[in-house]
Amino acid sequence: MDNIDHMRALLHGKKSVIEEVIPSGQGFRKLLYDWLLNPNYETNYHKEVDNWIGLLIVTNLFAMLFEHVPQVFEPNKELFHVFDVFSVVIFTIEYFLRFYLAPEDEEFAKKKMPRLRYIFSPFALIDFFAVAPFYLQSFLPIDLRVLRFLRLLRMLKLFRVLLPAITEFRALNAGRTFRQKLHALVYNSGYGGALHNLFDNFIVVWVVISVIAVVFESVQSIHYILNTEFIILDTVAVTIFTLEYFMRLYCCVEEPGFQHFLIGRLKQAKTTGSIIDFLAVLPFFLEVFLHHLFDLRFLRVFRLLRLLKLTRYTGATATLAKVIVREWPVMAAAGFVMMLLVVLTASLGYLFEHEAQPDKFENIPQAVYWAVITLASVGYGDITPVTPVGRFLTIILALIGIGIFAIPAALLSSAFSDQLITEREELKDSLIKIIGEGDITDEKAEIIRAEAERLHLTEHEVDKLLDRAIQERDDIDHGAKLPLSQIAQDPAHAVEHFKVLVSEIRQLTILSNHTQFETFAKDNDRLTQSELALWQQLGSTVTPSSASSQGTTTAPATKAVEPHSDQPKPEGGTHSAS
Repeated sequence: MDNIDHMRALLHGKKSVIEEVIPSGQGFRKLLYDWLLNPNYETNYHKEVDNWIGLLIVTNLFAMLFEHVPQVFEPNKELFHVFDVFSVVIFTIEYFLRFYLAPEDEEFAKKKMPRLRYIFSPFALIDFFAVAPFYLQSFLPIDLRVLRFLRLLRMLKLFRVLLPAITEFRALNAGRTFRQKLHALVYNSGYGGALHNLFDNFIVVWVVISVIAVVFESVQSIHYILNTEFIILDTVAVTIFTLEYFMRLYCCVEEPGFQHFLIGRLKQAKTTGSIIDFLAVLPFFLEVFLHHLFDLRFLRVFRLLRLLKLTRYTGATATLAKVIVREWPVMAAAGFVMMLLVVLTASLGYLFEHEAQPDKFENIPQAVYWAVITLASVGYGDITPVTPVGRFLTIILALIGIGIFAIPAALLSSAFSDQLITEREELKDSLIKIIGEGDITDEKAEIIRAEAERLHLTEHEVDKLLDRAIQERDDIDHGAKLPLSQIAQDPAHAVEHFKVLVSEIRQLTILSNHTQFETFAKDNDRLTQSELALWQQLGSTVTPSSASSQGTTTAPATKAVEPHSDQPKPEGGTHSAS
């Protein structure tokens, strides 16, 4: 049971089995620490507190950036002040809460004067300087520009998350090369730890920010006000994405299948993810270096391709690609039927409506637009038949289109569901294999966790899969549902299975009529001589009394079983079968 609990802990990303329930009957200070700040409990609010504080810090950064835009700051000066007061109140409460609970913290609990030790700790100093400028302006005449600069110190509070991740990363990659460390940071592996997750989240945040900026940049009124900020933001985003692209290209040789220093990097450059990364930064560089030759402002819209970078961090697109490849023949057939129907519909529409509406049904290619809109049951209304035959045709085609155009959607939906079930079964098989190997390593647990995240499985669902895997593994250990090929690979299983088969044959000899059995077996050589001899040899152990008790007639054995050479013979004569 301890091994299973340890396995659950590793699969959930925990280094050891931790307490599930916070014990009751403790003092108020200890209870408050356990509920809010203790990282050793999964059922408390420790992660929620850290996440909300981190979100507030990032929001403060954006607030300070917009304070430098007079068109945004001046009309909303009161709102900015209220938000700043709210942030300072939250940060102050956090500081004094950690100060009050310092004696319960493992880092300070065993030291003299734990609260004083906390005050001079690096994180406490960062928390102090994050709120000190706000209170200093109440007593000292601080220039507003200096105050804004000091408020940037709030960003240092993010080191509370970053420093432990860096420490863990250095421990995991001790003795490894720089390229291997970079690979652990950029690619998913057992050496990345929390720092790899932070790197992925950092890229995701910048993708979202850059895409939002591109969207708002298209609004003329916003673009006029924030033109400089948009340029700076896009430059920073392109710098980050370019560095990420070259980092992946440099350390991809550590990935299986990309080991060659040149061919491996060329293969990496041709992957879908790398092409998306390249296209995400290409418009920026083309506009910078070729703007004096061509008007390339239209390329700015292609910056929205950065949104495709998010496909790297979700398994939904990979699953959808597998579904499309698997169901492509059926989807191609459905697409062919739809194409025929569209061409036929456009031709009929042109035939019946051309004379009545020559401007809208000028030719068949122009009627294709009307055919697709009609079959898809969209019906914009910009092109509508006016003749009775045309309207009747529209009704028929609309009804047909409901079924024909729904086929690909139904296929994708069903196939996507089947693919998820298949991949979850594969994950369960992997768990069975790992359980059979005895113990689970951190590397194997990382693989299982990554696959579970890709399939969007919760911890509860992973536990259910683990329970099913344990049950099926127990069935296998007892010989149930085990293929014969797998039984033959394990001598212990093979011997036990052979004993079970021999026992079943002996039961068959007891329950069967030997005369009828042997007569039927000899007809048309249904059993070979060796198979019949084995039957008679196993049947020789059955006594007539035992057979008669079952209501059957036992044929006498043709040959007694010879005693083993190591067995002593009875005195006074030869050994006879009983």
